[in-house]
Amino acid sequence: EEQLVESGGGLVQAGGSLRLSCTASGLSFDEYTIGWLRQAPGKVREGVACVSNRNGDTYYTDSVKGRFTISADGAKNTVYLQMNNLKPEDTAVYYCAAGPGPLGGVSYDYWGQGTQVTVSS
Repeated sequence: EEQLVESGGGLVQAGGSLRLSCTASGLSFDEYTIGWLRQAPGKVREGVACVSNRNGDTYYTDSVKGRFTISADGAKNTVYLQMNNLKPEDTAVYYCAAGPGPLGGVSYDYWGQGTQVTVSS
């Protein structure tokens, strides 16, 4: 059974840092693109960052460039999202998701349960 488990959310002050983890099981980790998406109350879900485990390509949405870093550890089947200089507008439920194939046009087949990130001003 394919499963994604997130951890690392929490409450932090503006300017602080958090690291989210997403551990995958039951899928061929090296063949998947893993993405982090977030949804704030009353807003549509948006993609934050993703990494192709095939070739290491990464993508970041403009609002997090220079502040967030996505990385993958194949030995642990885990993708991390290091979030620095957090802002109140980063407050959301963060989800990791996995889809087969490369970054471009990825369709996510599997989703984690979500982890809450709250940034206080």
